[in-house]
Amino acid sequence: MMLPARFTSQVILSTWRRLHHGTCYSNLPSLSSKYLNKQRKTMVSTHHPENSVFKRVFHSPRAWLLHPPTRLETTTTPCGKRLFSLSAAGIVNSAPAPVQPYLRLMRLDKPIGTWLLYLPCTWSIGLAADPGCLPHLGMLTLFGTGALLMRGAGCTINDMWDKDFDKKVARTATRPIAAGEISQMQALVFLGGQLSLALGVLLCLNYYSIALGAASLSLVVTYPLMKRITYWPQLVLGLTFNWGALLGWSAVMGSCEWSVCLPLYFSGVMWTLIYDTIYAHQDKDDDIRVGVKSTALRFQEQTKPWLSGFMVAMMSGLIVAGVNAEQTLPYYATLSTVAIHLTHQIYTLDINKPEDCWKKFVSNRNLGLLLFLGIVCGNLWKERRDTLLQND
Repeated sequence: MMLPARFTSQVILSTWRRLHHGTCYSNLPSLSSKYLNKQRKTMVSTHHPENSVFKRVFHSPRAWLLHPPTRLETTTTPCGKRLFSLSAAGIVNSAPAPVQPYLRLMRLDKPIGTWLLYLPCTWSIGLAADPGCLPHLGMLTLFGTGALLMRGAGCTINDMWDKDFDKKVARTATRPIAAGEISQMQALVFLGGQLSLALGVLLCLNYYSIALGAASLSLVVTYPLMKRITYWPQLVLGLTFNWGALLGWSAVMGSCEWSVCLPLYFSGVMWTLIYDTIYAHQDKDDDIRVGVKSTALRFQEQTKPWLSGFMVAMMSGLIVAGVNAEQTLPYYATLSTVAIHLTHQIYTLDINKPEDCWKKFVSNRNLGLLLFLGIVCGNLWKERRDTLLQND
């Protein structure tokens, strides 16, 4: 005899609740009632709707889709102890509660932006290395710290400008300023702290690089306004995010070699137009409703031809930069792999599926790391080539 569907669903739900909250342990004689009560309280508080992790991940219907939570962020052991995760999101959620909104304001829980800001710096530092030598480790570390701070500062500025817009968009409604967790004045003070630390990093470089780095601040401040006045805010983001392609070389060599730095910078800008246009397709419906602009809205169904053009321009710039930097076979072999990666990324992109756009967007970190590896290997190959020429 079949049970009614309503009765079956109630039984399943009741069983799940008992398993989830630990009531299934009540028949075990080895566990005291005091221990079970403590365990139940711990597990219930972890899933309480007011929990900040719960609010951040599940408040928005699209947030789970675009930014799935780390597996160990809120996991507890049978003894009620929290398991620590070394992921970026896990570190943020393990921080003291008053600190978490500031860490989320600087997007420490979403490091992909920091990677995309940092990678052009690594390319430039790698190209500036002496033949047969690895890139300067101290410079890579210094620029990594600077990228983390400047990306955080840029996100803070963006959220201060876009507070009213963010409240109207599902994916951004839970950002700390839009959600009221941080006031504008608190964000301004926090921004000052980030910029002060970033200035400390910049002052570790030579005078040429200090002046060059300071020149990028105007782009950092004005970028968030561009979406209000032009359909090309991604172009301004590219000019901002790839400044490290100029700064990395000058930090190592004392000044820019424009025949290398400008093609590299141009390639980085084209790369940003590719990945950030893909990213913008996630929010195009909300952007239309709110009234902001993007290349996703500008290109619409012609996105793939535009992205293909940007890819050709990017690869051309990288070839010119490699020739002028006297790069070798491993570098050009890597460029072929990068071109294949981008072609697959663009060809398989579904601009109407936010989850696919997010997947393609984050894959650009691996692309950037691959290019850096090609630069390093190409530079190491120079020593072998020079040795063979001397032997001949």
